[in-house]
Amino acid sequence: MTSPLTAQARVQARVVKTLTFNIHHAAGVDGKLDLERVAKTIETSGATVVGLQEVDRFFDARSNWVDQPAWLAARLKMNYVFAANLDWDPLEPGQPRRQYGTLVLSKYPIVDSRNTLLPKYPDREQRGLLEALIDVDGTPLRFADTHLTTGNDGERLEQVNAIVALLKDAPEPTMVVGDMNAIPTSTEIKTLTTHWTDTWPQKGLGLGLTSPVPLPLRRIDYILHTPQLTPTAASVPPSLASDHLPVAATLNLG
Repeated sequence: MTSPLTAQARVQARVVKTLTFNIHHAAGVDGKLDLERVAKTIETSGATVVGLQEVDRFFDARSNWVDQPAWLAARLKMNYVFAANLDWDPLEPGQPRRQYGTLVLSKYPIVDSRNTLLPKYPDREQRGLLEALIDVDGTPLRFADTHLTTGNDGERLEQVNAIVALLKDAPEPTMVVGDMNAIPTSTEIKTLTTHWTDTWPQKGLGLGLTSPVPLPLRRIDYILHTPQLTPTAASVPPSLASDHLPVAATLNLG
């Protein structure tokens, strides 16, 4: 039998290090496919709860037909839940379905999850909101990961409004992370920050630009949180693993 955690250890266990990262199916700015480079970026950050976007699962030759969620979870020794926002028939009968979407990785147990498909205009890519309910040493954390549409402000705002409707009444401390494809002054981000606090202005230094790599011009990747979470640090770690930079943050879970 393991001994009970001391009060100090319990406080430390409720410090959550998180990372959001659009991994571009592990294709870096040099055009090379390298999942290990993605894993090292996550590992170096020390993140214990991670939201990834543009993740392939047996999707295409572009990612060597690899099950990227399972590979990353095994490599990082983390629990995971994957949401397939694109879910296509295999090219040949009997092969796995071709999937693409969002991934949550966690050092803590994931006790429940759901993926909700977001509003989509005709002939546009399907997007979703992946929610994971995570047990952080006995304290529940709702961790929501998304990748909003690009190129259509109206569609993106509808997706934001759907996220607000899904999450605004959640009883648990909540983080909303992902590639929002919108800058901080946009209506979409202003709508989100009516309900959740943007971590970067609180603890980040500089502009927090994330896209495109290697010379980012826009901040479109975010970590948002409810008042039960108090950020103590935020950064944009360097990485050549994708066409986006990740965003990292440390938050106290109260």
